[in-house]
Amino acid sequence: MTLSLPELPYAYDALEPHISKRTLEFHHGKHHNAYVKKTNELIKGTPHEKAALEDIVRASAKEGGKLFNNAAQAWNHAFYWQCLAPKGGGKPSGAIAEAIDEAFGGYDAFRKSFAGAATSQFGSGWAWLSLRGGKLEISKTGNADTPLVHGQVPLLTIDVWEHAYYLDYQNRRPDYVSVFLDHLVSWKFVNANLAAAQPKKASAA
Repeated sequence: MTLSLPELPYAYDALEPHISKRTLEFHHGKHHNAYVKKTNELIKGTPHEKAALEDIVRASAKEGGKLFNNAAQAWNHAFYWQCLAPKGGGKPSGAIAEAIDEAFGGYDAFRKSFAGAATSQFGSGWAWLSLRGGKLEISKTGNADTPLVHGQVPLLTIDVWEHAYYLDYQNRRPDYVSVFLDHLVSWKFVNANLAAAQPKKASAA
C-alpha cells in the first residue's frame, strides 16, 4: 500500500492571520510531503510495504532510524492538521472540558501546563495531550517521537519544529503557542478522539 499525503481539512489560507498560507504551503506541501515520500521509499520491498502508517510507526519504534523518523513524522503531521480549525481555540466544551477540569483543575491550569510543555521543549518536537490508562496527561516529545509508541492515546498535539511557525513568528515560539491555544485548536477533533478512546457501554437487553 503506497502511502499518500493527506489533504488538509481546510484551504491553505483558512487559518490566516494566525498561520499564513505560505507557512502551510511549505509545511504541508514540502515538509510533510517529504516525510511521506521518504517513508514510501524505505518500505518498498519490505514487510512494511502493505502496512498502515500507524502500524509502521509502532513496528519501527524499537529500531528507530530513518524509517521510524520519517513514518512517525508523517503520522504526527497528519494528526496535527486535524488539531487545527478556522475559528478554533479558546475554552473547550463537551466531554473534553469535563475531563480537563477533572485532571487539571480547570482550563486555565491546563493551558498553562500545555503551553509550558510546548515552549520548554528544547529544539524540535511536539507537545501532546494524551490519555494513559484512561487519565489525561500532558507530555512533550523530541524530533519524531510520538505517544503512539509509549502506551498513550494522542488527543491533541502542537508542532514546535521551527518550520511550523518560523515564517510567521520567527523565534517567538511562545506567541505561536498562545495563538494555537486561543484561536486554532479543534476541540471538536479532540472530543472525537476522546470518545473513540472510551470503552463502549453495553446496550441494555
